[in-house]
Amino acid sequence: MDTERKSYPWIVVGLLWFVALLNYLDRQMLATMKPSMMEDITELVSAANFGRLMAVFLWIYAFMSPLSGIIADRLNRKWLITGSLFVWSTVTLLMGYASTFDQLYLLRAVMGVSEAFYIPAGLSLIADYHRGKTRSLAIGIHTTGIYLGQALGGFGAMVANSFSWQATFQSFGLIGLIYGGVLILFLFEKKTCTIDKTQTGSLKYEVRVAFKGLTLLFSNIVFWVILFYFSAPSLSGWATKNWLPTLFSESLQMEMVHAGPLSTTALALASLAGVIAGGYLSDRWVQIHLKGRIYTGAIGLAFTIPALFLIGYGSGIGMIITGAILFGLGFGVFDVNNMPILCQFVPSRYRATGYGIMNLAGISAGAIITNELGKALDSGYVNLVFISMIVTVLVAVILQLTVLNPKTTDMVMPV
Repeated sequence: MDTERKSYPWIVVGLLWFVALLNYLDRQMLATMKPSMMEDITELVSAANFGRLMAVFLWIYAFMSPLSGIIADRLNRKWLITGSLFVWSTVTLLMGYASTFDQLYLLRAVMGVSEAFYIPAGLSLIADYHRGKTRSLAIGIHTTGIYLGQALGGFGAMVANSFSWQATFQSFGLIGLIYGGVLILFLFEKKTCTIDKTQTGSLKYEVRVAFKGLTLLFSNIVFWVILFYFSAPSLSGWATKNWLPTLFSESLQMEMVHAGPLSTTALALASLAGVIAGGYLSDRWVQIHLKGRIYTGAIGLAFTIPALFLIGYGSGIGMIITGAILFGLGFGVFDVNNMPILCQFVPSRYRATGYGIMNLAGISAGAIITNELGKALDSGYVNLVFISMIVTVLVAVILQLTVLNPKTTDMVMPV
């Protein structure tokens, strides 16, 4: 395939779009299949145990993300992405054969390792193929795969009711294994920075390069602000992804087979609109003002504040669904601009590393809130958790607007 064709950067987006869909579908469908699964695995009756099961994925994913970013900045991202897809699809397949809580727990941990290698490599590859006025829109289109995967994951309970939860995991695992072959044939690497290939494989050299990248990132106060700005809304983002089906079911006295699709579809479809609108607006605003992407992201985060009030304190189906839609729209606008904003402050050589560290911060926050919401649902202090999330997002918006002042749209000079 001719990778120099003008259409190939969009082919890359299309190829990775389906990987992103499977990435979120495979991890998310567990959230709605709890009622079916707990008939066979009784430990899942406890909300705290279910929180542990969801959180172990996030903790492993978080701590693997910086390493995966460092590796993606150095090695061929095509093979990292393809290998990651093969491993997590195998794990998904094996979850269909699990018969104990410990087996599920171990498989979720392995899934966290394998899925961590995708996002930093995938987003940095798209950013390298789309260096002009299409970067946010390209990442936005890719991100729609994430949200569609999240939405389809909400139908896990429905599929499990029609067939079985075992068959559901097995089927989607097999689909991922087959699609890995498509990537081998049609996905190609594109590095926009120079790598000294004569030194590849030297442990001393690799450590020195990694340390140089980490020093560059952590010596910059702007990167610390980006870390907080990224992780603060991750509290509410992961809370809604992992617990919204349960909150819908309990708040509206609705069976999970209906609450799962309703909650995840409302959230994901709104997010689809958000990432397209946010990408389109950002790509145009940044041509007029260097802070255009930052302003766009701040607008998105601002939408999530009233959304959290409605989700946390709403009493009727109209208020709660409105909150989910508003949250999805705002989070989509925010989410699509994270890598493009990072590109304004970090050279291409270290972007996967930077995004991997951002994943560590953001998903660690998600793991904490996922576990805490499980305890809160059991103990009755959910409202306090939502207040904390709202305050944290408000602080993030203020810091983003006051501290992030880019000098360029695309920092590409090697360091």
